[in-house]
Amino acid sequence: MEQHYPNAALNEVLEHGRVSTLFQPIMNLRDAGVYGYEALSRGPSDSPLHAPDALFKAADHAGLASEIERLCFEVALHAFAQRQLNGKLFANLRPARLLEPFFQPDTLLAMLRTAGLPPQRLVLELTESDPTQDFAQLAEIVRALHKVGIGIAMDDLGEGFSSLRLWSELKPNYVKIDRHFISGLNQDPVKLQFVRSLQAIAENAGTLIVAEG
Repeated sequence: MEQHYPNAALNEVLEHGRVSTLFQPIMNLRDAGVYGYEALSRGPSDSPLHAPDALFKAADHAGLASEIERLCFEVALHAFAQRQLNGKLFANLRPARLLEPFFQPDTLLAMLRTAGLPPQRLVLELTESDPTQDFAQLAEIVRALHKVGIGIAMDDLGEGFSSLRLWSELKPNYVKIDRHFISGLNQDPVKLQFVRSLQAIAENAGTLIVAEG
């Protein structure tokens, strides 16, 4: 049975900014260096909302998903700048967030200037927790983000509702292959052919493939 938490717990998280960010390095296998960091958000450590799945499921149920995702992004951006980490910041959000004023290019550029980061160091990593409907509008916004130097990544290719369509429409800079297709790759000829096919598409599309796991 799915567990729900009272809105008061989420309101406290929002009111006091009670989320934190862990940074998972993304390695460049060519030179064994750190290419960037993926921001992983966590709720209050003393709360059932600490785990990200619990936090975002509760936010969905309370109708506060947008507010929670904005808070997580702001905290991640601030922490990344404060720690003076190298490389790019990969920040997760749902594609629908790109339709909101908060994630429009001008707003993001202002936040990046305040943090002392050039736009080329930010990559918005789109997660596929919801089906995508308005591809044309999303593609227009992504073009505007690309124009100012902000990158786009797709998370967990092969897991979501419409990943190949999103890839085709949005033309992201990076595509992450779901770890299911990477695990045991050298022992599974079908997985190997699948990944090789994606790599060929990526080369033709000017996309960098990131292998998870």
